[in-house]
Amino acid sequence: MNAQVKPEPASLIAAGRRAIEIEGRALTALIPRLDASFARACVICLECPGRVIVTGMGKSGHIAGKIAATLASTGTPAFFMHAAEASHGDIGMITRSDALLALSNSGETAEVLLLIPHLSRLGVPIIAVTGNPKSSLARAASVHLDVSVAEEACPLNLAPTASTTATLALGDALAVALLEARGFTPQDFARSHPGGALGRKLLMHVADIMRSGDDLPIVSPAAVLAEGLVIMSKKGLGMCAVVEGGRLLGVFTDGDLRRVLDRQADVHTVTMREVMNSPGKRIAPGELAAEAAHLMEKHRITALPVTDAAGALVGALNVHDLLRAGVL
Repeated sequence: MNAQVKPEPASLIAAGRRAIEIEGRALTALIPRLDASFARACVICLECPGRVIVTGMGKSGHIAGKIAATLASTGTPAFFMHAAEASHGDIGMITRSDALLALSNSGETAEVLLLIPHLSRLGVPIIAVTGNPKSSLARAASVHLDVSVAEEACPLNLAPTASTTATLALGDALAVALLEARGFTPQDFARSHPGGALGRKLLMHVADIMRSGDDLPIVSPAAVLAEGLVIMSKKGLGMCAVVEGGRLLGVFTDGDLRRVLDRQADVHTVTMREVMNSPGKRIAPGELAAEAAHLMEKHRITALPVTDAAGALVGALNVHDLLRAGVL
């Protein structure tokens, strides 16, 4: 190795841009190759009653892991199987109901080729993704997808760079095509990601985060505004609910207070019935928390009472509750 020389920033930038340009051309060249073979590969996955097992070695193995994860999270049951571990027992993971997505740039990876006899006996369809249509893997597969590249981004043309990018993009294309064919929805995606931000937005309901019981700022319509302000301050929701016989009559918020003070009303004589907003904005406990966030944003309010089908007050929440729950 040559003695280390401090490179010029311009040369580093140029090398990075050159790598991206090469990989960009590899992706562009891949587009017209998504033909009838790609459609057949999609059909194999759609008709597979089991799972799509994705396998590969080395850098292809790393890409295979990501493709398997993307498939699994977008509606296609899938998992990654290390090709080297397969011949040491993991091949038992494969059943007659499965399909194999095998990645090998050369198409001659020994560990991957060793799987073919076993899969043939089981009648498992093989989707081969290689950079060599004439390779052993391509010829043995049920369908072959060509990810060959004119050159690697590596200046030595040795390290898998453009070829792995093309393979990754093909895997994403396959996952997206399958997602659309299955009619996969954001709610389906959220169910696969219950711990993520999208899961919280799409799966969490108002009832999961609302305040209830003694935490509710409740005042009667006959109470004077001064009493309502004490309750508002004590409960810290930025609003109070005007309730009679358990039913929500109206809402009084911080914004309403400013308007009342502007007209110089006497807080010791004016009643809550006179100053409340009726019926006021409200939401049901079974609604998604994301809908509560939408209502607050749309109407420029910071809190909402929660009522059941009969109009009874069952809870309340504000923007801080949504923030704490990760909905916002």
